[in-house]
Amino acid sequence: MDIELRTPRTDELDDAVAALRAWQSDDVPMQLHPGDLGWFWQLGAERTAASVRTWSRDGRILAVGFLDGPDVLRVTTAPDLLHDEALARRMAADLDDPERGVLPAGKVNAEVPEGAALHEHLAETGWGTDEAWTPLRRDLSAPVEDAGLRIEVAGPEQAELRASLQRSAFEGSTFSVERWQAMAAGPAYADARCLIGFDENGDAVALVTVWSAGPGRPGLIEPMGVHADHRGRGHGKAICIAAAAALQELGSSSAMVCTPSSLTSAVATYRAAGFDPLPERFDRARAA
Repeated sequence: MDIELRTPRTDELDDAVAALRAWQSDDVPMQLHPGDLGWFWQLGAERTAASVRTWSRDGRILAVGFLDGPDVLRVTTAPDLLHDEALARRMAADLDDPERGVLPAGKVNAEVPEGAALHEHLAETGWGTDEAWTPLRRDLSAPVEDAGLRIEVAGPEQAELRASLQRSAFEGSTFSVERWQAMAAGPAYADARCLIGFDENGDAVALVTVWSAGPGRPGLIEPMGVHADHRGRGHGKAICIAAAAALQELGSSSAMVCTPSSLTSAVATYRAAGFDPLPERFDRARAA
């Protein structure tokens, strides 16, 4: 059968999330994670569905793409199809042609797993490279040390505190209680935790959300931040350690995060928390 490109309905999103869960492995390059969709779910199921693309054949999802903005597509394939030429050729054509409804005309970016055949096919159509990213990983086979902060798991009663920390940590953020509630109602959040870190004075100083893909699979950190009034005191390192501990409790094999290489302070924070940098990766870009 031919490969079918679709934008799923809201009632089909569970299938995309399930595929992404099943594909997570420490043996393959870092890729799109169910937590990436889970974090976007704050905008609601309809917006999330509209931002997802799937490539399927004979009822099986072969690849999932996620529009993390109107001109940025993050895409991955089933691990056994990472080097499949037919799938890569079809996906490259779909990404390159605005008429196919994946990416608009003009300059666009695509995040593709390292080593995927899709890289070569996009290069053949004139796509170059763009922003550099640093993936980092912490193995969770050994016990995780104490974070040095009092950690609480945020529930509905702490949604306002969680939201206010997000707005303080990220300039321009419009995160709200309503967005937290929408995110927490999504299927990916069943394997997630929002953590709030408190210092010795009882002040809420840092936040992190962790996303498990199930026991024995890599978990994701997205996002992590420190309150604007409490920076420079090691709280970023501490909340990252707490994130690793939470993912270990959820059964994750490792804790993963990916940050722009230009954010050297973020890379340093994760490294200080025991995360090892993996080979740098680069977005693919189609010129305007």
